[in-house]
Amino acid sequence: MIVGTAGHIDHGKTALLKALTGQAGDRRREERERGITIDLGYQYADLGEGNLTGFIDVPGHERFVHNMLAGASGIDLVLLVVAADDGVMPQTREHLAIVELLGVRRALVALTKIDRVEAARLAEVSQQIVALLADGPLAGAPIFPVSSITRAGIEDLRGALVSAAAECRARSRDGYFRLAIDRVFSVTGSGVVVTGTAFAGQVQVGDELVLSPTGQRVRVRGLHAQNCEARAAFAGQRVAVNLAGERLSVDSSQRGDWLLAPPLHAPTTRIDIDLQLLPSEARELRHWTPVHVHLAAQDVTGRVALLEGERLAPGERMLVQLIINAPVHAVHGDRLVLRDQSAQRTLGGGQVLDPFAPARYRRSAARLQQMRALRESGLEKALPELLAQAVNGLDPQVLARQFNRPQASWQLPEQVLNITTRLGPRVISREQWQALGESLTAALQRFHEQQPDELGPDRDRLRRYALPQLERPVFIALLEQQMAAGHILASGPWLHRLEHQVRLSEAEERLKTRIWPALVAGGFNPPWVRDLARETAADEAEMRHLLRKLARLGLVQQVVKDLFYPETTLRQLAGHVLALHQQTGEIRAAAFRDRVGLGRKRSIQLLEHLDRIGFTRRFGNERKVRSDSALAQDTEST
Repeated sequence: MIVGTAGHIDHGKTALLKALTGQAGDRRREERERGITIDLGYQYADLGEGNLTGFIDVPGHERFVHNMLAGASGIDLVLLVVAADDGVMPQTREHLAIVELLGVRRALVALTKIDRVEAARLAEVSQQIVALLADGPLAGAPIFPVSSITRAGIEDLRGALVSAAAECRARSRDGYFRLAIDRVFSVTGSGVVVTGTAFAGQVQVGDELVLSPTGQRVRVRGLHAQNCEARAAFAGQRVAVNLAGERLSVDSSQRGDWLLAPPLHAPTTRIDIDLQLLPSEARELRHWTPVHVHLAAQDVTGRVALLEGERLAPGERMLVQLIINAPVHAVHGDRLVLRDQSAQRTLGGGQVLDPFAPARYRRSAARLQQMRALRESGLEKALPELLAQAVNGLDPQVLARQFNRPQASWQLPEQVLNITTRLGPRVISREQWQALGESLTAALQRFHEQQPDELGPDRDRLRRYALPQLERPVFIALLEQQMAAGHILASGPWLHRLEHQVRLSEAEERLKTRIWPALVAGGFNPPWVRDLARETAADEAEMRHLLRKLARLGLVQQVVKDLFYPETTLRQLAGHVLALHQQTGEIRAAAFRDRVGLGRKRSIQLLEHLDRIGFTRRFGNERKVRSDSALAQDTEST
């Protein structure tokens, strides 16, 4: 169990921990000289249950609340300290608000310095504490009157801590390892050591980890868990990690950084959260207010973008996006606290919903619906709603980082599909995927009705026509599935339905009959469109349209504008190219020119066309036949 103190300055937090543990808290010279705690203190003691309990002693002065926040995250129980002579004070209220915002739901109250007051004052302050806690989640927390001087009540408080430790549930060790760094120092003979609270997962000596946000790779040389040397450490423990890495020094990391398993490293500057503004705030929180963001040991600045209005009233909740001025790490469910721009006042706090928040459409109805689903549930329950608003599906790697849930641990609902795209896997709604496939085939059918003279569009044209909202890799995966099912066919680059064919009109059939002998007789140098139009007294545009239609039927191929080769002629040319390749292992423009008896310009045009259709591939000044091309296989067989 990890216990964190909270309370006003000079209410006896450090003296109380010394009485409980027998260990001095303020070890820094300036702390001893000034008689106040400035930074976090860490102690470990066996209170009688046989295990070490970790204590985090936080500073009570208002100037050091940022240090208090760095230690308050990750504690299991708060020990709220109130002096009997002073009673409830400003930092008592602020510290209590902070631990409540951070989701701490277990507390003990130490009513200290009882040796200085009369019984009436003791009863009065006890009532203050009861009233202070009454409206919050820590209402009913037991109060223990104690004196660190006379040791009155200390054993009762220690017994309550022992009982609380026995009831403390071990944190789940599932998920990737993540540790919030609150100290960095060097040990002679060992090197760099970082300490902090392990938020999730487990780590062992020898593991490879990442310092975030820098991304520096490190290796675990040694571990201490709850102040004891260990081979492994787990979520919920105070951990010291001795690190090794290339060019690693104490300057490689600082308080606020994270030590992460590599899959979790994905720094972000936009976080969507569910924000609660404190009821004690005097003013509304306005859109784009500058704030300090405290998440674990991190303290960064940013602005609040309200998503459901322009103002948030005291005591109210709202979905908001934090635009942060430095990269941070977070996962769904993390708690954070917001303070004002001058870092003098706690404004409120909330829960992280999406650490990879979008910059665009953040206020759209679809996005807000996703965030409401994230506010109410975890990965599996939220996934159907997330997918309902995600036309391109969701990247499972991003989801794994967002929830710190490796994909192997997911239990996906039956209505969720895993699909593979050229940029990696996606998860998508089965119903939506089927609807997209039906939309694609229906759109292609409409295209045929609108363009009956065309065999069909190519892939990119069909995406723009049918499903422009789909990312290209997702569209290609959908198209390939429809082709595998036989709903869409491909003729070269053209896509079409099974029953669709380009048909020539009677007039076009007659014109084709007149020009075809000339095209075939032209051999490797067929006539141009203008020549065919002149010889048949036809309109040049009409002739061009006919030849393009013949190209869609697969009877001719357009090598350059207005120059069409019959398919049989192209196969003959491919045969010459294949023969050259078999003889010399390469194709050069000069050799091809001499073999087919054409000029250099036309020879290069033909070779470039063969490159485009995938028959050959160019390497500098030479080419090679692509043996996997359909034309190469057909040519060899003949």
